[in-house]
Amino acid sequence: MPQKTNILITSAGTRVSLVRIFKTELQLLFPESKVITVDVNPEFAPACRVSDGYFKVPSVSDEKYIPTLLKIAIANDIGIIIPTIDTCLLTFSENIQKFKEHNIAILVSDTSMVKLFNDKKLTNEFFESKDIAVAKLFSKPNYELPLYIKPINGSSSVDNYIIRRHDELQHYHFRNEKLLFFEYLDQDLHTEFTIDMYFDKNSIIKSVVPRQRLEVRQGEVRKAITKDAFFIPIIWNIFKDVKGFRGCITLQIFVNNETNKIYGIEVNPRFGGGFPLTYLAGANFPKWILQEYLVGGVEIPEFHSWEKNLLMLRYDSEVLIPNFLGA
Repeated sequence: MPQKTNILITSAGTRVSLVRIFKTELQLLFPESKVITVDVNPEFAPACRVSDGYFKVPSVSDEKYIPTLLKIAIANDIGIIIPTIDTCLLTFSENIQKFKEHNIAILVSDTSMVKLFNDKKLTNEFFESKDIAVAKLFSKPNYELPLYIKPINGSSSVDNYIIRRHDELQHYHFRNEKLLFFEYLDQDLHTEFTIDMYFDKNSIIKSVVPRQRLEVRQGEVRKAITKDAFFIPIIWNIFKDVKGFRGCITLQIFVNNETNKIYGIEVNPRFGGGFPLTYLAGANFPKWILQEYLVGGVEIPEFHSWEKNLLMLRYDSEVLIPNFLGA
């Protein structure tokens, strides 16, 4: 069977930088190959507009999603699918074999890992098993202010609340069983980091790149800087024996500014929105993915020589579509 060398990025949305990065790296290896994107509303998704082609798909919760995506992937000679949002990871992990039968790989971690880190309670248990502190989880009748409220399996900062006063609490917070009450880790007393980790096809960690989050908007980093942080060996040691991860895994931690105590926050088994900084610092995850899954037979070495103290300042830009009549 001929090697398929086109790639497909799902839920493309505003991931313009990620699409452009994969286009750049794909052209260096396979000049004739294309980066295809899908979205529920692709005509209004900037990342779809900068890709080499796009298709409309149903919501991931729709039973037609996987059949539609598989049909698109087969028709467009897709060799690998790159998920970008948390809500699709479980569906993909449970359907790997359907795509594999058509020589199509999905860059997704094992189902057990997706389920583990989609649950905030289980995530805390994982951190505690690795001797990493976590924000205390309160029962709703017995809480202490200030609070940080978030869903047990949420993403993109949806339904996240900082509660400093009792009158800020609403009946909704108590009624919604999915909302958990956590100890609030004051950001004036802690430094927040997102750590991009690369795991190869055999689930072996190959790179760890910390990004200090300087400014965040709607859950996505706007300003960040790469840091040669003291905890890098700790992260390597924690995850060197963890099996089931593949590709880019994003870890979020807080570090106390006085004691250097590390608090585990969450793990997202996918590319994070701030990944372009890691790439521009020299940790070329997309190239490694293409080498492993499309070229084949390539062993990815450990990579430590990324650029330290590289500052990223993001800004809004435009994608213009001439003569658009669809609105």
